[in-house]
Amino acid sequence: MAKPAPQINTASMADIAFMMLFFFLVTTNLDVDLGLARMLPQMPDENQQQEDIMVNRRNVLVVQINLNDRISADGQPIDISQLKDRVREFILNPADNPNLSEKEIRDVENFGPYPITKGVISLVSDRGTTYDAYMRVQNELVKAYNELREEFSMQHYGQPYLKLTEDQQKVVRTIYNQAISEAEPKDIGRSARR
Repeated sequence: MAKPAPQINTASMADIAFMMLFFFLVTTNLDVDLGLARMLPQMPDENQQQEDIMVNRRNVLVVQINLNDRISADGQPIDISQLKDRVREFILNPADNPNLSEKEIRDVENFGPYPITKGVISLVSDRGTTYDAYMRVQNELVKAYNELREEFSMQHYGQPYLKLTEDQQKVVRTIYNQAISEAEPKDIGRSARR
């Protein structure tokens, strides 16, 4: 009579598979998604009337990124390192320059009357713009607003923006409202050459 074939003990195979899975999960580097942290406005009420808001051309700073990742601000070529300062100048308009955004005195809740810019940053990119260039421009725009908020916080409250109370932060956000309009990508071509 022939001997029966020996069988392999598979009782510990599940444990080995689990340990291998755990090892690969722990040692694998996962790509981190880049993205924009944005609070979208609430959907308007269906019964609410929509109205078009006319914006004075003076109050719009058009930032374009062409398919070669070249940047321009109001049609003038600009380097990424200069963009933040250009946005700050546009928003602040310290000398009341008629080519920069105008200001309007508004009564800010919990603060009082303060001159607030009517300026809007309009970001237009080409369909061929790289994601990296788009994100670098976005970062510079946000950095300009963050610096203005930080300076205002230190000047009026004596502490950094993140250490302010929620009401104080709301005041700062009202005065330096991050007004960035992003248009759908277009075929800008080489219009923003350096």
